[in-house]
Amino acid sequence: MTTDQPLRFELEIELPGTPEQVWDAIATGPGISSWFLPSDVVEHLGGHVEFHMGPGASSEGEVTAWEPPQRFGYAEPGWAELTGRENTGQAPMVSEFVVEAVSGGSCVLRVVTSAFGTGADWEDEFFEEMGRYWRPSFDTLREYLTRFPGQHATVVERSTTVEGVDPADLWTVLAARLGSTTAGDRVDVAGAAGSLHRWLAPPDAMDALVVLDPPLRGMVTLVGIGGDGQGIAVVRAHLFGETAATDAESWGERWQDWLDALTADAAQR
Repeated sequence: MTTDQPLRFELEIELPGTPEQVWDAIATGPGISSWFLPSDVVEHLGGHVEFHMGPGASSEGEVTAWEPPQRFGYAEPGWAELTGRENTGQAPMVSEFVVEAVSGGSCVLRVVTSAFGTGADWEDEFFEEMGRYWRPSFDTLREYLTRFPGQHATVVERSTTVEGVDPADLWTVLAARLGSTTAGDRVDVAGAAGSLHRWLAPPDAMDALVVLDPPLRGMVTLVGIGGDGQGIAVVRAHLFGETAATDAESWGERWQDWLDALTADAAQR
């Protein structure tokens, strides 16, 4: 049986651009893929949505609201399985995005994600963790709409896992390799130079955003996660321009080597 107390995440953010530009970024597969996870959206009510979270991992759902360019929503029935658990009565997790134009050529985006659970502690923990890591992504969305409006990214993601290491320790090693944790400072991600736009550390999410220098065009998100006695570090790059596909291939290898070196350093701590 589900409880009558909803699990809930809410966010409101002002974004640059027209409602149509914001809609493209939040309600289409290529748009979402340009600042968040690689995603697919069948663009109509009842259409299929899928968010690709890494090798062999994805979350699927159905479009439940389609009113361009104002209102977009979808339901994910399998959110319990994302934690490795079976669904034991949890209602689908429903996300709704509402876009409202405001003065000055910008929009306000309101996001609500909610579900009804069974009252298990892990359900609250899931929503807390989801909010902690999802919230910074909307800052990335704002940067995308500021720097690359209307463009679609090539996404490259690499990761490394260290057994027996606290994820916070792995994040400390990553910070040292990056060169700075101060927003606005120059940093280096395996030779890809840029400006550090965001740095978060425990007790917040382990999350950072680097805006790359030319000739690379794009953004690199760094994420630290963990659990079950292991730490995981992720590099996710959104690259733009005519050379994005070839850049993704060559730089993906460099970023993997960089992450593997983190593994060696963290294991020695």
